[in-house]
Amino acid sequence: MSADVLPPAPMFGVLAAPVAWQTVDLISDLHLQAGEAATFEAWRDYMANTKADAVLILGDLFEVWVGDDAVASDQFLQKCAEVLRQTARRLHVAFMPGNRDFLVGTGFLSDCGVQALADPTLLELGTQRILLSHGDALCLADTDYQVFRAQVRSAQWQADFLTNPLNERLSLARTMRAQSESQQRKNTVYADADAALSLVWMNISGADRLVHGHTHQPADHPLGSGQRHVLSDWSLDHAPHRAQVLRLSRPGAVLRIDNPQQNFGQI
Repeated sequence: MSADVLPPAPMFGVLAAPVAWQTVDLISDLHLQAGEAATFEAWRDYMANTKADAVLILGDLFEVWVGDDAVASDQFLQKCAEVLRQTARRLHVAFMPGNRDFLVGTGFLSDCGVQALADPTLLELGTQRILLSHGDALCLADTDYQVFRAQVRSAQWQADFLTNPLNERLSLARTMRAQSESQQRKNTVYADADAALSLVWMNISGADRLVHGHTHQPADHPLGSGQRHVLSDWSLDHAPHRAQVLRLSRPGAVLRIDNPQQNFGQI
């Protein structure tokens, strides 16, 4: 795709890491849901044991989110909130919306002591400049999704959706989840981040690395004079099991930690 047809770059948030932050953990795409206890337990154990100075969650922490008002009647979401709350009491926790949980509100995050991150956000860690994104906006080849994304990310659509009764929103979420599971059974391959657009974002932000999730294809790719790191999704309830943390350290080390709930010695 030529640069003259690329969408304009969004506004970038900035997160300047305090000097005390020596290690920052990045995770995404856990898709937490009540029916998948092993994944939740692995995440809970990781959050309770990580020795990182900050955990930044780059979207799709939850399989679905229909509004903050759902928490009051959902014991599973209450358990998730308590994990966030307990973790935020001992280290910095931040959350960036994904394509499944973009309706997570600042009220819920504030109640849990979690910082809201814009997508994308430039992390300044010492001399490092790392651009963070969920990644879905970069997947230009998924044209149907990009049309859908533009619709549901509008303030008007979200306001209209959230005025619907909770039971209607939950019913719609169940339908969308069934459709997603059907696609997964067909071994759907996610579109990858567009290299040209990714490079534009990096150049505009002055970043030397780009980290994102969404595609469920964890890998490290050269990108211009820098690198693109793709985060792992988490799934401990279905084979093959996957769970990975990407750890950034001063002055510039990048470490992938597999199965963090089994490798507390590394974290």
